[in-house]
Amino acid sequence: MSYKNFIPKSFTCFKEGYTQQTFLHDLFAGVSVGIIALPLALAFAIGSGVTPEKGLYTAIVAGFLISLLGGSRVQIGGPTGAFVVIVYAVIQKHGYEGLAAATFIAGILMILMGLARCGGLLKFIPYPVTTGFTTGIAVVIASSQIKDFFGLQGEKFPTGFLDKCNYFCQFAHTWNGTTLAIAVITLVLIFIIKRFRQNWPATILAIAFSTILASLFHFSIETVESKFGAIPQTLQTPSLPFFSFELFKKVLPDAITIALLGAIESLLSALVADGMTGNRHRSNIELVSQGIANIGSILFGGIPATGAIARTTANINMGARTPVAGMIHAITLLLLMVFFAPIAGKIPLAALAGVLLFVAWNMSELPHFIEILKARNGDALVLLITFLLTVLVDLTVAVQVGVILAAILFLKHMTEKTVIEVCKEIAYENEHEIAEINDGSILFRRDVPSDIAVFEIRGPFFYSVANLLDEALLRLEQKPRVFILRVKKTPLIDATGIKAIKNFHQKCRRQGIKFIISDINPSQEELFKRSGIEKSVGSHNIVKHLDQALRMVS
Repeated sequence: MSYKNFIPKSFTCFKEGYTQQTFLHDLFAGVSVGIIALPLALAFAIGSGVTPEKGLYTAIVAGFLISLLGGSRVQIGGPTGAFVVIVYAVIQKHGYEGLAAATFIAGILMILMGLARCGGLLKFIPYPVTTGFTTGIAVVIASSQIKDFFGLQGEKFPTGFLDKCNYFCQFAHTWNGTTLAIAVITLVLIFIIKRFRQNWPATILAIAFSTILASLFHFSIETVESKFGAIPQTLQTPSLPFFSFELFKKVLPDAITIALLGAIESLLSALVADGMTGNRHRSNIELVSQGIANIGSILFGGIPATGAIARTTANINMGARTPVAGMIHAITLLLLMVFFAPIAGKIPLAALAGVLLFVAWNMSELPHFIEILKARNGDALVLLITFLLTVLVDLTVAVQVGVILAAILFLKHMTEKTVIEVCKEIAYENEHEIAEINDGSILFRRDVPSDIAVFEIRGPFFYSVANLLDEALLRLEQKPRVFILRVKKTPLIDATGIKAIKNFHQKCRRQGIKFIISDINPSQEELFKRSGIEKSVGSHNIVKHLDQALRMVS
């Protein structure tokens, strides 16, 4: 793979030539997306269980680094809904100190993944798994916002989904009509604007309307400032997070989850951007940049960051041409924090809850979820288990179990596809196959003598089907003089398959049965040489055509 795959797209864009016209497009897109990102950064931070300014720090620092060093022309990075569940859980278990350590470790892991060129490997995570945990995350996000949406007044809000349901039933009578009205107005406005004016910044307009409405009528409801205090107007001084070996052991599983989810989300966002723009991102440098951005976010007191699909899409729709738009988006957020933080502090928490419910609805992928469920096969089982584990247990467990289940079902499917069939009559498939034999006396169809057993492996021959050879021999009514194994339709033979062939040859030799392998292709021939099969079986007993084998033993 070329070193060019590790060159950030921003460097490439500047090398190609950066014009004034391109800058104007990037400027408009960057400022627009920066304004859109402001309420989202606050909402994601609050939903994650941290103070609102940490969302701003993340969007500014990580957003700038992802655009500067990333592998996509138009990727927008920052805090996202996907991380809300993980961050909240880590905060509850280990506090912000534990989250900072986990995110720092995750950043290192993502850098290593990129340097190891793992960008293309993440596509092997099955779609039912990603859909299951994404829909599960949406449900958890929605459940976490019910309290602020209805203005419930109760004891400490629990973390578990079932505990939250019990909490809602217990304190349902404490709902606040004014709070609910502001939340509903915000949510409805977002849907209306999205429905009729897709290019308008729906979230910022809805938030602005609700904030003005609450201020004009002096509604007695919780705001960002009343709950968390004034939002700082400067970035935090960078500092390294606290580390200890004990803390490392505690947060490592969470760090792995953050790294995997961050990698998946960022590359998925980059793929969506590629589909909209016709460009092609560089996945490995994208992972490296995500790692650096997460480390940078923690140094400045932020939270985990990744590529944001919705903001990336908005960036493209606003006319972004290069990563400069993403850097301008981060600078815009910095300026908004410096000059308008007091105004942002007046935003009602109910309005932010409405925003997060809209985010959860968009994340739910309900049509895809139902589509997979209707399939009524192993994919539906993987989807449901991943979804339920995400909601009821933990995202880390959900992803691990989902991937393992998907792998088991895949192996089961491949095992069912692989068969070893007896060939009582050989029919050559086409004239080309006959011509390859270079023998004009061969007829198009030829019978196999009764004392010769010809078996054919159809499908990949790997560890889960390695016992099929022994079963093939047991199926024979009488012991053959010769056993010919055709591998013409065997696209894959793994180490266990190689071992099974060697063992089978030894078994045939002990029983006085001549063993021949036929119809090998050049790649199989090389494999047999390297694996020792040629030495074990004998090169003269490995032939390229079945007819050669039949002539040898006739």
